[in-house]
Amino acid sequence: MANTFQDFIAHERERLHGEREAIFNQQQQLQEKLDAINNEMRAIDAYEAAKSGKAAPPRQAATRRGQPRARRGSRREQLLGLISANPGGLARKDILERMGLKGDKAGEMSVSNALTALTKANQVARREGKYVAA
Repeated sequence: MANTFQDFIAHERERLHGEREAIFNQQQQLQEKLDAINNEMRAIDAYEAAKSGKAAPPRQAATRRGQPRARRGSRREQLLGLISANPGGLARKDILERMGLKGDKAGEMSVSNALTALTKANQVARREGKYVAA
């Protein structure tokens, strides 16, 4: 028998990984579109404020990059989901790339802090330089 159960599992794992990657890419594209719409809305608010002579009303608490703040603990949940979806583990740089945070110092720091907290809580482990679900 050419196909063993292990071959089947490996094939399914690869298929599911591909599907997850496609969804992750779609998620990033949607986030980029949302960011563009938010920028346009801020521009409209600024225009209306300038025309009326009043200060623009605040939209949301935002980070320096203009993105809404995430609720407390959501970074850990996001990391745990990403790491769990990659049974082979992910290096920190791979995590930053997949989350679109490479070069964002505040984002990189929040990922590092969350990884440390998840490691201390025994939710993730570090093996051969990669983070894996515990």
